[in-house]
Amino acid sequence: MEFIIVTFILLVLELLYFRIADKFNIIDKPNHRSSHTQITLRGGGIIFPIAFVLYFVVSAAYRKDYFLPEDYWSFGLGLLALSTISFLDDILDLSSKLRLLFHFVAVTLLIYFLGLFTSASIWFIPLVYIFVIGVLNAYNFMDGINGITGVYSLVMLLTFYYINQYGVTFTDAHFIIYPILASLVFLFFNFRKKAKCFAGDVGSMSIAFWVLALLGLLMVKTEDLTYLLFIAVYGIEVISTILQRIKLKENIFEAHRHHLYQLLVNQMKWSHLLVATLYGGVQLLINACVIKFGLNFWEGVLYLILPTFITYIYSKYYIYKKTGAY
Repeated sequence: MEFIIVTFILLVLELLYFRIADKFNIIDKPNHRSSHTQITLRGGGIIFPIAFVLYFVVSAAYRKDYFLPEDYWSFGLGLLALSTISFLDDILDLSSKLRLLFHFVAVTLLIYFLGLFTSASIWFIPLVYIFVIGVLNAYNFMDGINGITGVYSLVMLLTFYYINQYGVTFTDAHFIIYPILASLVFLFFNFRKKAKCFAGDVGSMSIAFWVLALLGLLMVKTEDLTYLLFIAVYGIEVISTILQRIKLKENIFEAHRHHLYQLLVNQMKWSHLLVATLYGGVQLLINACVIKFGLNFWEGVLYLILPTFITYIYSKYYIYKKTGAY
């Protein structure tokens, strides 16, 4: 019953946000770099930080026997700081320096939440900052077509839930279920040929932060780097595309159409929903193989990541050769 009520509340709050966004003209206008052709409401991903507020309030009020709100305050503050600056950036187009400052604060709170300041070596902490900020921005880069952020995140969250329930318990199950519910509500409006809303920076950044928190909790609990493979598809896409743009001497921070998902949609004319499902499906297959066969990190790289990378490179080469786009 709790989850039905929470889902209903999230649905109502999302619809309320649509009215606010429509009134204040919070929209996404397509340009020559976009994979969309229609003006669409932006910021529908605000549902993710709202989901955490609901999680925190409900848990603190009704599940005090095994939930300690003080354990989650640093994650919550980090999420709210990140989502606030991201939402303002959706509206005002803030400076990169200001965004980076808030990102640094949010990541600091996340590292504190994971307990790494006291358990990890001093040289390891800077690597965590680079990795987390990199993944946050990768998630944002990949949020370019209908459904991809919601589907990919749902695959991640369902994987974490399965491990938490049937493998190793590394967090409160509700801490995974609430973003799952938010993802389903968001997908109801976004996983469409003509999306009702886009996630916006507030959505892609917020859900990425939550996914990274869960990934961090799992890796700290198990002391196993293999779970990094759970973000392999986005990793292959973003790193390969950045290297490609460096080779082309392009500004990697400017909008572009070099991602494979963009080529599939814009050059090959595949539907957004098909491509989003493909990305989520490949990541789900990788996650399932890691869990089913108990692969370690290097086995996963050899048997799963390398074939995926080769397929990715060949797909791009085929599209460039077929369409002449580059």
